[in-house]
Amino acid sequence: MTASPIPEPEAGERDDGPSACVMVFNASDPSGAAGLTADLMAIASVGAHALPIMTGAYVRDTSEVFDHFALDDEAVTEQARVILEDIPVQAIKVGFVGSPENLSAIAELASDYAEVPLLTYMPDLSWWREDQIDMYQDACSELLLPQTTVLVGNHSTLSRWLLPDWSADRGPSARDIARAANEFGVAYTLVTGIPLPDQFIENALCSPTTTLCSHKFERFEAVFTGAGETLSAAVTALIASETELTEAVAEALSYLDRCLDSGFRPGMGNVIPDRLFWAQPDEDEEEDAQESSFEISPNDTRH
Repeated sequence: MTASPIPEPEAGERDDGPSACVMVFNASDPSGAAGLTADLMAIASVGAHALPIMTGAYVRDTSEVFDHFALDDEAVTEQARVILEDIPVQAIKVGFVGSPENLSAIAELASDYAEVPLLTYMPDLSWWREDQIDMYQDACSELLLPQTTVLVGNHSTLSRWLLPDWSADRGPSARDIARAANEFGVAYTLVTGIPLPDQFIENALCSPTTTLCSHKFERFEAVFTGAGETLSAAVTALIASETELTEAVAEALSYLDRCLDSGFRPGMGNVIPDRLFWAQPDEDEEEDAQESSFEISPNDTRH
């Protein structure tokens, strides 16, 4: 397939939409809790345009993942190639893509766009078979991490993956995890959910040599699904918008905190972050709406 020339906009043609475009590789999630749904909503909420590449589909509800069906690597590659030849991309996010073959295909695509920042998010894969987890994470280490600008993941997930032989009495620090990631070529690692005393957690952005920033939040009592997807997508979109990295992390964490504070439970499982909390009416607006509301007669003309 050959690249098509980008047509010049017609005189007077409007171009006032989001200026930053983010390509995101992830699986479809029918619960709306994580996967591409979380990515799309978070990216749009922070002001960028998402270019979603479906890599497979979860079989899941809001409580747990039961299975996953991966698309083949050719289907993933063709989706991405067509868009990359049409739209300039300012950042790439890679979530769960289902197979080592898809990781290989994405790594090959990323190598052709080496100047574009790439963020890799590693979710909790404990629902999967252990041999599948090992093969997937090994492929990610060898193929994708060497091209990754920022790695994002929960402290426990990244510790088990990158420091499986850790034997010290204390758990690994965020700096320890960042050093382990850097051995594969990762420049920066954002470690989330670091446990602190008194029901607090810390999130730290580290290089192999220093902690660039850290932010402490009070732990919510609820169990959430999709928090990591929301944060990683928001960070990627802010990077795409040319926000400096530490500021992008701070803004994304503040956004996530408000998403969680407004979280809701649509089913019988976990709470989902409300990624559109900013679009909900405040109490005064709700009262005004109730005062001015009216009902349409069921006999009125239907369209």
